[in-house]
Amino acid sequence: MANKIEQLAFSIGDEIAKKQGVFLVHCEYVREKGEYFLRLFVDKDGGIGIDDCEEFSRAFSDSIDLIDPIDQEYTLEVSSPGAQRQLKTEREFLHYVGREVDVKLFAPKDGKKEFSGVLTGFSDGTAQIDADGEIYQIPVKEAVYIKLMFRF
Repeated sequence: MANKIEQLAFSIGDEIAKKQGVFLVHCEYVREKGEYFLRLFVDKDGGIGIDDCEEFSRAFSDSIDLIDPIDQEYTLEVSSPGAQRQLKTEREFLHYVGREVDVKLFAPKDGKKEFSGVLTGFSDGTAQIDADGEIYQIPVKEAVYIKLMFRF
């Protein structure tokens, strides 16, 4: 059931995101401590703000309420993916191609266990990262994390 709800949430959310100039990064429908949550994570170039999340939440809530596909009572949460969120899905990797990422591997590759570079592609579970002109093919399963780099 959760998978169907998440697929529907992506379908509704992608349309709204396109209109609002944001990107629906991830969604999840989960049960925690007896309560259900539909969580949507949105982002945009330059960063997402609370007003963006609120606008998206209202539009999404109105749209999903028309269909009313969820039998249980649930809480809708819309937020940013957060600065420390690691990239997990193909959807995320493909969206963030061209962005700088931090990488930490379980085992060293070419003598490096941690490095930064530009995400230049993603295919078949493998991220391609350009670190100072050296191209690394990093299977996601070999990485502790691959996450967006933020400079403050």
